[in-house]
Amino acid sequence: MRSLQASLAARCCARSLSNIATNKALQELLSHAGYLRSKELARIERAFAFGEAAHSGQSRHSGEPYFTHPLAVAEVCTGWHLDADALVAALLHDTVEDCNISEEVIASEFGPVVAGLVLGLTKLDRMEFRSREEAQAENFRKMLLAMAEDVRVILIKLADRLHNMRTLHGLHADKRRRIAQETLDIYAPIAHRLGLNEVFREFEDLCFQGIYPTRFRVLHKALLSARGNRREIVGKLQDMVQKHLPKFGIKAEVTGREKSLFSIYAKMKEKHLTFSEVLDIYGFRLLVKNPSDCYLALGALHALFKPIPGKFKDYIALPKLNGYQSLHTVVVGPHGTPLEFQIRTVEMHRVAEAGVAAHWLYKVHEKEVSPLQRKAHEWMQSLLSAQTNDPGEFLDLVKIDLFPEVTYVFTPKGEIKELPRGSTPVDFAYTVHTAVGNLCAGCQINGQTRPLDTELRNGDMVRIETRPDASPHPGWLGFVKTAKARAEIRHALKGSTRERAIGFGKRLLENALKSHSIEGLDDPRLRWDLVFHEMPTHDRESLFESIGLGHTLAHVAALRLTTGVHDPSAGRPRRLSAAAQDALRLSLEHLTYEDATISLTGSEGTAVQYASCCYPIGGDRCVGHMRGGSGLLVHRASCPLAKRQRVKDSQRWADIEWSDPIHGVFETHLQVNMQDSPGSLARVAASITAARANIIDIGIERTGAGEPSVHVAIEVRDRKHLAQVLRYVRNTAAVSQAIRLIGKKSGAPTSALTASDRHPIN
Repeated sequence: MRSLQASLAARCCARSLSNIATNKALQELLSHAGYLRSKELARIERAFAFGEAAHSGQSRHSGEPYFTHPLAVAEVCTGWHLDADALVAALLHDTVEDCNISEEVIASEFGPVVAGLVLGLTKLDRMEFRSREEAQAENFRKMLLAMAEDVRVILIKLADRLHNMRTLHGLHADKRRRIAQETLDIYAPIAHRLGLNEVFREFEDLCFQGIYPTRFRVLHKALLSARGNRREIVGKLQDMVQKHLPKFGIKAEVTGREKSLFSIYAKMKEKHLTFSEVLDIYGFRLLVKNPSDCYLALGALHALFKPIPGKFKDYIALPKLNGYQSLHTVVVGPHGTPLEFQIRTVEMHRVAEAGVAAHWLYKVHEKEVSPLQRKAHEWMQSLLSAQTNDPGEFLDLVKIDLFPEVTYVFTPKGEIKELPRGSTPVDFAYTVHTAVGNLCAGCQINGQTRPLDTELRNGDMVRIETRPDASPHPGWLGFVKTAKARAEIRHALKGSTRERAIGFGKRLLENALKSHSIEGLDDPRLRWDLVFHEMPTHDRESLFESIGLGHTLAHVAALRLTTGVHDPSAGRPRRLSAAAQDALRLSLEHLTYEDATISLTGSEGTAVQYASCCYPIGGDRCVGHMRGGSGLLVHRASCPLAKRQRVKDSQRWADIEWSDPIHGVFETHLQVNMQDSPGSLARVAASITAARANIIDIGIERTGAGEPSVHVAIEVRDRKHLAQVLRYVRNTAAVSQAIRLIGKKSGAPTSALTASDRHPIN
């Protein structure tokens, strides 16, 4: 194999340069790459010869020679003025995958940088995957890893996909639709995120044609028919604006913008508009000299045409994530026609069309990296942090993070943070720092305490409240939007769950051993060898974790540990006979947690959860249910659901006792009835905050008499703290009643509980 590759390399190098120079395709490529030095152009010639020889005899689905594809990819890259290494890699990007050329041969011929780029672009088709989705996820994961190191990988990949989309006609209809859908889901948003708007728009139109060919043909024909009449109207409006701007001392290039077919189709579908209604909106672009002229031009346009309220966006002061800068405004033109204007400088326009490819410097030192390059790198790293074992979930996370709409929010110090639309304070916390997210205990939005699942809006000022003993909650995964937040929450939960399960299981086992007159786990009489011989655990930590998660009952483990402890004649560990195992199982069927008590501190974390049917808090009389694999679920002793389930499965239930002091916080729910007066809700919220309780959620309903009934979810430390909160609320003006609910908005007040369940001061 190596001799074959060496022979190929030798043939390519020996090929006459004069013959290569006569090749029309090569001449065109060299002409497009004229911004490079002659030495670099010579490398392009060698790569051309090498790639053409490697792909000799191969054809595309259309019947064309295969090398026309890498050649077209390289030509797209010249449009972005990529360097020689990138162009060489574009010409050779399929040689490893399709021609059995090794990375070592490419490295020896064209250098390690080119070899690295080609390797990053190579698919994983030779590996076996359980599904197409898994293969797609792995291919994309590898591309992310490569492009995080060098953005040229994704630029070449986008050029590769662009040419493939331009030549889809040679494929079967089903394959065309699949590739087009994948491009629309993944590659088009990446192009948009990197600021490659020209590529993004072409991707959308090509995908539209691939997925809905009939709709594309109908709209395309209608657009061609309407273009003549529109051209005349656009020309008149363009002349009107061009003559008006010099009155304000502004020199600008005014051009009309035609909507892409996909954007027309999307607007028709979203707004339920006809084709003619969509075309009634005319778009124009103004290119001016400097940013200050952008705002002067905006004023001039608003003096000529009446602006439509709410239709102005300043992306110069607040650029998009991909570096896009421009002023957008919509005005009412002649005869009531809406006119859309984009106002930007020539440099802004260059970045708007070519994005990160417009000025990627390929510098080593970070101080030479532009803010746009740094943002692109940070974004790519955030995608890498979203990696999961589930390929489908990974792709879903990536698609969410590629969503182009953003929300701009502020830190307390005035720093702007950019988040995907729909993000929450938890997403914001992890954007600030992973440690801030992991210790997040609450938040304030614009000075008001708000739930952590509140959707952030543009301009919100967010302050995150942290607590040293706080930790991520599994429920956060239900509302966070950013891939970084989701990945960090999962990572923290995975580590803390095992750690807390081990600690909790250890305490449960120590408690169970007390009934066998054993006071500690270090008692030399304990038969750890028997436990590891008979149970699917191989060390103490695994046993503690299994007990803490409910897989193994503490009393079962205690019984095995104390086998023979009070019998000096007990022998060496041996596997129990079948009859002995049956006898043991029979005895375990009658072994329950009755007469046993589990002690809780409130700081066990995810190893202990609190039932949402009754929301127990520290100090309540409670019972616990050991669920296999899910740890301990705590109910209030008076909970009807717990009573019914305990009858069916008494073996896994135990009474709960609380340590003194109690640590952590607990969720509970209040019903507050009050007069309908201005500011009453604010006063209730202030009284809860004054009692040092955190408000999680607030909802308002109307009672039969029309009196507002407020349901408040709060976090308290224990029953004494809850009693203090209730006193503060009941002493608030306009409040007629404040009671604790059994469950979430269940309407069943504390008075429905038994006397033994009440705290004396509640």
